[in-house]
Amino acid sequence: MCLAIPGKVVSIQGDDPLMRVGKVSFGGVIKEVSLAYVPDVEIGQYVVVHVGFALSIVDEEEAQETLSYLEQLEITV
Repeated sequence: MCLAIPGKVVSIQGDDPLMRVGKVSFGGVIKEVSLAYVPDVEIGQYVVVHVGFALSIVDEEEAQETLSYLEQLEITV
């Protein structure tokens, strides 16, 4: 089973779209992820992350809804 988790982009490093990385907050836990698949992402936006890669940009409401479901299932991110 694969699980992608939404997180908030708090910083971005790099100019080359294929090499950009960002620090993403998952409920206060900060992880560095590749932003190669989301070249238009900006600080403050939410992304869905799977195995260290941001796969898509999601709006904050959708991200919060998903996090709420995971919390109800008692899955910590």
